[in-house]
Amino acid sequence: MSESLSYSSEKAGLPSGSLVHVGEVHEYESRITVIDYSKSAIEKRTVDSIAEILPYKQTDTVTWVNIEGLTNVSNIDAIGHHFDIHGLVLEDILNTHQRPKLEDYNDYLYIVLKALALRNNDFNVEYEQISVLILNKFVFTFKEKPDAIFDPILNQLDNEKSRLRNLGTDYLAYVIMDTVVDEYFALQDALDELIEAVEDELLSNPSAQTLGTIQKIKRELIFLRRTVSPLRELLANIQRSESNLIQERTKRYFADVYDHAIRVTEAMESYRDLITGMMDIYLSSVSNKMNETMKVLTVFASIFIPLTFIAGVYGMNFEYMPELKWRWAYPVLWLVFVGISVFLLSYFKRKNWL
Repeated sequence: MSESLSYSSEKAGLPSGSLVHVGEVHEYESRITVIDYSKSAIEKRTVDSIAEILPYKQTDTVTWVNIEGLTNVSNIDAIGHHFDIHGLVLEDILNTHQRPKLEDYNDYLYIVLKALALRNNDFNVEYEQISVLILNKFVFTFKEKPDAIFDPILNQLDNEKSRLRNLGTDYLAYVIMDTVVDEYFALQDALDELIEAVEDELLSNPSAQTLGTIQKIKRELIFLRRTVSPLRELLANIQRSESNLIQERTKRYFADVYDHAIRVTEAMESYRDLITGMMDIYLSSVSNKMNETMKVLTVFASIFIPLTFIAGVYGMNFEYMPELKWRWAYPVLWLVFVGISVFLLSYFKRKNWL
């Protein structure tokens, strides 16, 4: 089946292990890149089918197969057939709504990661699932779309003296995970700057747009926490794993990625508390702004209350009101009005009500 589904719920009724792509359909053709390397040599090439990588099974080199684009289900099916990968693993590779996890099989390890990227200044986070299969001589990575996230790894491979060229598939898997997690720190820096700007705006001139930004950050933090939190469990399982595919010396490197994951997770927790505090600050700022407005209106109303009373008294239709026929009654009344207003304004100012 080549049809792509948008949600996992749409697979209801299909048998377990059904190979159906679930996720966003990107307008890119599937591409298979092979990097085969050893201490002394490296080869990079693009192939059209999985059958072209089968000769590398007979070599003693490390072969990294990077598959970009998951809509071509036949590539995933061919990998399962030629490398004896369980059908449920193939199904999870095609389902891009997986949470980060580690599955330990006898001959291979299956790892799911989430790559994060910030594409513009509006804090729109893009999520991409990266699946990793670790075999004895092969590492398969499955990405939803082509991007430059693995470029630093390719640069390391070009250096024949790099540790990556001299170690096995487990170290390559570590470098892949470390590269993905390092992108989280760039996102964290951008989030720091955005939260600082929103805090300054809250203290100076909060608006409805400020509230929208806070809600957007809050919503993204929910997805970020759901993405980052399982990494701790994943990396802890790697360090506890007894698989022969991960050497003891490499577990020390995975421990470093574990520390990074903890730092990012703690940062996300602190951001959640900050956003809660920012919501309270926004509500307080709006309330204070309204109170200031109401105070000004109350002051003006307090000034006009006695003036209205006097105007009301002299607006009554009584015949025997001595001031009505007095020549200076009108200007004197205005002096009374002005005098009362000046007195009240000075009184309110002395009380710091203005």
